[in-house]
Amino acid sequence: MTNKKNWLYVAVILVVANILMFSYLGSQPLLDPDEPVYAETAREMLQVHDFISPRIYGDFWFDKPPMYYWLVAGAFKIFGIGEFAARFPSAFFAVGGAILVYLSGRKLFTERAGLLAALVLVTSLEYFYLGNAAVTDMTLTFFLTAALLSFLHQKYYLLYGFAALAVVTKGPVAIFFCGVIIGLFLVVTGKLKTLKRMKVISGGALFAVIALPWYVAMYSLHGMAFIDTFLGFHNVTRFLQPEHVSGAIWYYYIPVLFLGFFPWTAFLAQAFFAGLKEKGEHRHTCVFLLIWASVVFLFFSISQTKLVSYILPMYPPLAILVGYYFDKAWTEKRHQALKWSAISFGVVVSFLIAGLFYAGTVVTAELMFSVKVMTVSLALLTAFVLFQSFRHNFRAVFTTHVLGMIIFLVFLMTQILPLVAPAVSVKQFVNEFRQHYDGQAPVYVEKFYRPGFMYYSGMAGTELKSEKLQAAVFDENSKAYFIIQKKKYEKLSPELQNKLRVLAAQEDKILFVREIE
Repeated sequence: MTNKKNWLYVAVILVVANILMFSYLGSQPLLDPDEPVYAETAREMLQVHDFISPRIYGDFWFDKPPMYYWLVAGAFKIFGIGEFAARFPSAFFAVGGAILVYLSGRKLFTERAGLLAALVLVTSLEYFYLGNAAVTDMTLTFFLTAALLSFLHQKYYLLYGFAALAVVTKGPVAIFFCGVIIGLFLVVTGKLKTLKRMKVISGGALFAVIALPWYVAMYSLHGMAFIDTFLGFHNVTRFLQPEHVSGAIWYYYIPVLFLGFFPWTAFLAQAFFAGLKEKGEHRHTCVFLLIWASVVFLFFSISQTKLVSYILPMYPPLAILVGYYFDKAWTEKRHQALKWSAISFGVVVSFLIAGLFYAGTVVTAELMFSVKVMTVSLALLTAFVLFQSFRHNFRAVFTTHVLGMIIFLVFLMTQILPLVAPAVSVKQFVNEFRQHYDGQAPVYVEKFYRPGFMYYSGMAGTELKSEKLQAAVFDENSKAYFIIQKKKYEKLSPELQNKLRVLAAQEDKILFVREIE
């Protein structure tokens, strides 16, 4: 009977995860600027048959290790070049991560806790978003999760192997997380003697065999240029100095987590504090999960460069904690927990609705009808959650969260994103460009749009930096095309605008040509 239940739970997770992660992979264009970077780099790997040195625009590109580029290149070979293949690795590892959390959760706690944890993870808003995005974060999260859970299950060779794969995915940050999280856990729980059983020498050798060859090859090929750019700029400098000044605020990740863990944010504080208070047989497991989530959150909060996707590795431990907490509250019939979470859910939904209305007013007027429909749906969902919570129906509350989130995300992908896509992707604008381009004159493209322009047009163009815009437009007397933000075009002097001819405008983008005088 137990085996049948195991397979039933796996089937439920696979159905939910596959619906959410694979249904819409190829339905929308790659979103600027990050997704086209990874897709284009993988495509150029295939074009030049060089799988060691990543490159973009034909130039070497030392931004990230090659794992995601390799995976996308493989997907391109299998499925053909396109949005589906570019996002396939992320979706695959998102589903794999949910199964991993289930398998671990059932061993650490109970069968039902594992199921709940997996469904919490796969239906959380940010996990869904990054499972449908052609970026490295989901791949890193899977390998890091596998490594840390392997430690928890005392599978030490798997720990070193998955940690090495994480290093080949995103760099030395994986070593930091594994070392600090495990080290703090051993100190806090007084288990430093565990180090003697962790096969440090042989495991370290396994780690080196997997992680080091690419780094050694890159250094032998590119010398200090690789070290200075990859380690110096993309790791150390970006940690110490903000790449985006607007994001350099200490509380950046509080609202990100607040909305990114939706709809389970309502249970987050309760599960976190319950984990802190845990005194029974699961105390050490809860301590490990709490340290894991906290270290990721604090590290990226301290980092000066902040992006929404960075804290994804804290979602698996939080999902396991919420799954365990909900399962325990259900078993012990802690009805008060449902009431508080229902009220919290209503607060979170209010913030989400406010955000949707704001997006509807600043992105496109066509979006407002869909926002109103979604608002009504969220209000009904909140009412049903409140009703079932005060009836003390744990099964209905959890099921409502899962099914409600599936409906919400399907509506988001089919009704909202198609309206927003022209504002967040250059794909449609490239079609406009093709209708006007003479096939010969140089093209200048603003940095933000350049990866997408390259991916969809096959032309690298020349990067146009904001501070040099006026000089680039004014200093030469030859025909050239320019793709920039509208607001930057509007800041050009009237005298300069009179020398230009606007060919197309779409959302925030404008295409103009400088004619020969």
